[in-house]
This record gives sequence, structure tokens and C-alpha cells, in this order.
Amino acid sequence: MKPTKARPRARPKTAPKRPAVMTGATVPVLGWPPEEDRVEAIFERLARIMPEPKTELSFSSPYTLVVAVALSAQATDVAVNKATDRLFAVADTPAKMLELGEAGLVPYIASIGLYRNKAKNVIALSRIVLEQHGGEVPLNRTDLQALPGVGRKTASVVLNELGIEAAIAVDTHVFRVSHRLGLANAATPDKVEAQLFRVVPEAWLPKAHHWLILHGRYTCTARKPKCGGCVILDLCPSRAGLMALGEAG
Repeated sequence: MKPTKARPRARPKTAPKRPAVMTGATVPVLGWPPEEDRVEAIFERLARIMPEPKTELSFSSPYTLVVAVALSAQATDVAVNKATDRLFAVADTPAKMLELGEAGLVPYIASIGLYRNKAKNVIALSRIVLEQHGGEVPLNRTDLQALPGVGRKTASVVLNELGIEAAIAVDTHVFRVSHRLGLANAATPDKVEAQLFRVVPEAWLPKAHHWLILHGRYTCTARKPKCGGCVILDLCPSRAGLMALGEAG
């Protein structure tokens, strides 16, 4: 008798790949674009409970805002505020920051992630602001993004917060919430930003960035989103899936 050949094992099915920018939370890939009426209703309700959303970073001027946002990369606003409360008391202008110097700056921000590289950037951007812009932060996207440590996301936060441009900075909160709500389904922050600009009604654009961040930070959290207390629960296409996975609270 010929020996019977063993059947090759079937390869396990791999789960569909999820978007690259993740925090361990489930992010569904939903159809896009969403229904206009549903999008309008989402922002109407968010506006009702957060009529004047603002950044939670502490700042007193465009310069301190730029520094705070630059320091906030891969750090919480709470951690940044603890550091800048002390820092801005002694260095709240480009000239004072340069006087403090990189070595003097490090102790103030050592509790924040990537603090050495951030210290180099803050000193470098302070020098450019002082020498090339007369000590005033340039409030246009091109010049802002030319500053060391200031990328597109940081510039968007600054321009939006100061009411100069209706920008949407896509961080992990915005990325997660916009996917769960079906406002976007792209796999990169830049593409999600483009999708949001296409579907968010113009009237809501100036504050959409803050609403999505704050909703993600306090309600639609990465793990165990607080669906039970969500004002847009009935408008969320991901609710059933989160419940089925045991991820919703």
C-alpha cells in the first residue's frame, strides 16, 4: 500500500488589518461617506454639551501655545501642564527661553517623553522666532511648519485654537472616534483629515477638532468606551460591534 499523504494544514485566517495609527482599541472599517443627516446630528449634539470646547493645554500667548503643543507629542496634556506651569513662570518668551538654554530647559521638561529632543527643538524654534520673526510666532501654516518640532498636526492645533484656520489635527483620539462614528475609514492621519474636511459641515469645522478629541478622551475611550453615557449612542454605527466584543461600558 502506498502511504497516504498528509493533507496540508489549512492556514489560519488572518484578521483584517486595521488602520496603522492605533492604541490597541478596536477601530471598525465602515462604509464611507456617511449620511449627511447623521453627521449633522452628531455635531449638533456634541455642540449642545460642549458649546465652547478649548484645548486643555495651558498657554498665555501664541508662543507658549506653540511650545506646549510641541511638548505634548506622545505625552498627556496633564503631564505637559505640570511641566509648563513651572517653565512658563521663568521663560514665556523666545528671548527668555534662549537665555534659559537647552541645559536649563531640560530639568523643567524631564518628566515628559522624548524631552531631550523636544528641548533641542524648543530652543531652535525660539531662536528662529526671535531672529527671523521679530519675537512673534508666525501665524501662517507655511512658516509655522518650518519651525523645528512643529509638523502639520502641531500647526493645525495652533491655527485652530487661535481661530485663524478651521483645521483638524488628527491625533489618536480623533482617528479612533472618526472611525467608530463612520466619519472616516482611511488608514493614515492625513487621509482621515482629508475625509473629515469632506464630510463635516462647514458650520461645525472650527470646533470639530476639539469635539472629537474631547469625546475620545472622556467618552469614546480607547478601552471600554462609555457608551452608556454617550449623547450620540444611537448615531454610532460601531455600538453593536463594541458590545459584541465586550468593549463597551
